[in-house]
Amino acid sequence: MDTPLDPQALNQLFIEARTHSHWQNKEVSDELLKQLYDLCKWGPTSMNCSPMRLVFVRSHAAKEQLKPLLSAGNVEKTMSAPVTAIVASDHQFYEHFPLLFPHSTTARDRFANDQTATDITAFRNSSLQGAYLIIAARSLGLDCGPMSGFDNEALDKVS
Repeated sequence: MDTPLDPQALNQLFIEARTHSHWQNKEVSDELLKQLYDLCKWGPTSMNCSPMRLVFVRSHAAKEQLKPLLSAGNVEKTMSAPVTAIVASDHQFYEHFPLLFPHSTTARDRFANDQTATDITAFRNSSLQGAYLIIAARSLGLDCGPMSGFDNEALDKVS
């Protein structure tokens, strides 16, 4: 890669982009969400581990399930958003190494036998992929309002 993006693209992705908390009353289609995922999944991760798992929350019922888990300052903006993306991590990402990192015969066992390394790698790389998600969303004309004000432990128990 040796051709930089044009200034307009850089402005859209970084310079003029902001963290939003108010939304237009516009639906985000399934097709656009698929396009978003198909774009962000290509971002590099350590050993191609790609531990991010996404849940898109759109229905009123699903938002009501999420609502009591949110910090007070995040309730209104989450409930009014056309879609909320929950960025989670798969702590058994190493099971996909035969496909994602096939040239290593030891990587899977290293993580299967070291929960601390697995947890750190899953958190770090799914967070990295969450950033790719934001950049991909902006590239598709979507605004983003990343937040961490929620009860993570309780959210993990929601099915």
